[in-house]
Amino acid sequence: MDEIRIEGVGKTFLGKSEVTALVDFSLIIGRGQFVTLLGPSGCGKSTLLRMVNGVEPVTEGHISIFGVPPDQARREKQFGFVPQSPALMPWRTVRRNVNLLNEVNRGATEHDPLPKARVDELLHAVGLDAFLDAYPATLSGGMQQRVSLVRAFASGAPVLLMDEPFAALDEITRGSMRYLLLDLWATSGTTVLFVTHSLDEAVILSDRVAVMASRPGRIVAEEAIALPRPRREELEDSHDFHRHVAQLRAALRSSWVR
Repeated sequence: MDEIRIEGVGKTFLGKSEVTALVDFSLIIGRGQFVTLLGPSGCGKSTLLRMVNGVEPVTEGHISIFGVPPDQARREKQFGFVPQSPALMPWRTVRRNVNLLNEVNRGATEHDPLPKARVDELLHAVGLDAFLDAYPATLSGGMQQRVSLVRAFASGAPVLLMDEPFAALDEITRGSMRYLLLDLWATSGTTVLFVTHSLDEAVILSDRVAVMASRPGRIVAEEAIALPRPRREELEDSHDFHRHVAQLRAALRSSWVR
């Protein structure tokens, strides 16, 4: 099966008080698609990512990753993860950080990590060839996040989960990182589930955007982004780009009053 299927999923946290984080959440993601979750803080986006990769159990509903349960997909190392913070090992160089997952997962996965030559190509593509032996403390925030991106793609994992990976960057760096991500993704065949608060980012990156309402989190709208690929910065001046942004903004506003 060439789909990630999230069907009727709900999540309730039990404690001193019961909190329903997600309710009746359904989304189908085709292999190789780039799908974004867009919504306000606290709507359950990060919780959903944890359920997709099998570290958080669902309360109700069903999730399958290309035909297998999330916990099995996680054991088979089908997931790469890019968090807000680059989470680099400070005692490892750029090259050794990028190769970390392949060293740890050697022999424990059914998919093949990228060969060294291809990893070197990716490092060159993101402008890090002069920093292969540098340590994270000597790099800017944007450069560290470039290392994090290459590390995720270098693992060869068929699914990448990205939880606001550019949120801590300044707007200029963030803008360039979006197109860098698109370049890496375009040659990888990877399926991406991306989380953001940014309307522009969602439109620039995605094949489809799922707009979520606040707690309990649920999808209130889906927008197919009918913009040609490859996408470049001049796209942001187009009428179609601004139309998609306006439609997503209207969907978000309507979710606030439900």
